[in-house]
Parts: sequence; structure tokens; C-alpha cells
Amino acid sequence: MHAFRRAVEARDSAAIEALLADDVVFTSPVAFKPYPGKAITAAILRGALRVFEDFRYVREIDGGRDHALVFEATVGGKAVNGCDFLHIDENGLIDGIMVMVRPLSGANALAEAMGAQFEQIQREAVAASS
Repeated sequence: MHAFRRAVEARDSAAIEALLADDVVFTSPVAFKPYPGKAITAAILRGALRVFEDFRYVREIDGGRDHALVFEATVGGKAVNGCDFLHIDENGLIDGIMVMVRPLSGANALAEAMGAQFEQIQREAVAASS
């Protein structure tokens, strides 16, 4: 089991953040531009922990430095299936996270829920960068 999976399942945001490279890039399922940097990525992941309900990984695919973690959850009453694609750098840290979700109704619920979190996410990222 990948350490990221263990940290997420334990809802341990400090452990999640410790696995991130400083230059990690987060690619959102609902935003066009990627988010570069550890502070914003960690803040987004904390926001995701707040909005996903009944979150559980159901499958893990290990491809060496690439991992796929398939999940199921609920957001705003909508069922969501998705996958966290992780890339691991030469130091063993996550330097890329891309999240994909389906169906569209679930992605829309996720966009709305994360949008409501975004001011807090930005404040957390700024505070961590200071």
C-alpha cells in the first residue's frame, strides 16, 4: 500500500504534506490550470478531505514511479468515482498529482464544494508559504 493512500485513509494531513515534493504540481479535475507548489497542493488536499464524504480507495495500481489510486466517495449527496494519479520523483516524494472524477454530476458537485473552500485554501497556502 502506498504511503499516500495510508495517509489519506488516516485523514492525516501532516503525513500527506510530508510526502509532497516542494515542486509538486496538482492537476485538478475541475480547474483548467494546474497548481504548482507544495503549499497550495497541501491546502487543496486538506480541502478535499473536508468535502469528500465516505471516501475510500478501492484499487491501487503500482507502476514503479507512477501510481493510480482508484476511489469512491460522496460529495454534496452525489456519488463520485475517481482516480488519483501520482508521480514519484527520484527522492521518493510526490512531484505530480492529477485527479480525475466521474460522472459529470459528481464532478459538478465537487467543483461547487471545492469552490466554497477556495478562500480558506488560499489563506492556508499563503500562511504556509510565509
